[in-house]
Amino acid sequence: MPVILQGLLTIVIGVSGCVAYFYFSNLVLDKVIFPPKGPKAGQNINRANQVRPWLFLFPAIFVLGLYLVYPVIGSFVRSLYGRNPDDFVGMGNYISLAGSQDFRTSFINNFLWAIVVPAGSTFFGLLAAQLTDKLSWGNFAKSLIFMPMAISFVGASLIWKFVYANDADIGLINAIRAMVGFENPIDVLQIPFWNNFFLMVILIWIQTGFAMVILSAALRGIPEETIEAAILDGANPWQLFFQIKVPQIMPTIVVVWTTITILVLKVFDIVYTMTGGNFGTEILPSYMMDFMFRDDGRATAIAFVIMLVVLPVMIWNIVQARKEMR
Repeated sequence: MPVILQGLLTIVIGVSGCVAYFYFSNLVLDKVIFPPKGPKAGQNINRANQVRPWLFLFPAIFVLGLYLVYPVIGSFVRSLYGRNPDDFVGMGNYISLAGSQDFRTSFINNFLWAIVVPAGSTFFGLLAAQLTDKLSWGNFAKSLIFMPMAISFVGASLIWKFVYANDADIGLINAIRAMVGFENPIDVLQIPFWNNFFLMVILIWIQTGFAMVILSAALRGIPEETIEAAILDGANPWQLFFQIKVPQIMPTIVVVWTTITILVLKVFDIVYTMTGGNFGTEILPSYMMDFMFRDDGRATAIAFVIMLVVLPVMIWNIVQARKEMR
């Protein structure tokens, strides 16, 4: 069957199925379960109206349960077993992870990523948004800053691998070192602890464009009357920015920060491409991949830990979003 015909058939079946579901579910609700007749007609109508919204929500709830809740529960159950699916170990995988130095290193590295990358991306994005809004060629500058967003994480990593190359003829860092008199090139990706920050620079470079676009829109949404009043009161540019503009866009800054934080907690491509998790750069997702094909139970336990780490950030983000809607 041609692909176009398959797509059209899928749309027809999907739309027809939805219409049929809503029609017949409401028909059963009104005619069978709570018929609007007899001595309890008024009470049945009220009950039907209370149930009706759940009929419309049920397909979405069912899909979310099937693709979100069920995998979470299934993953937790699987994390209670060892390499052999029949070998029940209880919380043994979690206890083993807690006692592993590699896991602690990965967790600490992830913590550093979750602090440095959102802070750096938000700061440079806010700085770029403020400066480019005042330039006649600001839109062109924004396009250049936003361009890394169009590059995949693997592609960006390969670009920066040349920047960090252990060769003065290729690597930018070693070329600069050679210009100022250092003869021996260094491999920055093998410097303990600091190599993590060199990897973070890649994601900051990518996400700065995202932060800039969102924060630029927020800055343009500040009422001009507020800025003019501050200028008339004698506010200098620094006071105008930090005491007038930043407080007014703080909710947007929080949303950008938390969005990047959630992305950071799931990042894997950059570390895997640049170092493979070696030289002390292991993070939780790459550490999970080490066990994926040899110890499924422990890998699932790491995945569940990652979910628990992401969950508070997501809940806090949802709470902040609801506050903004009030």
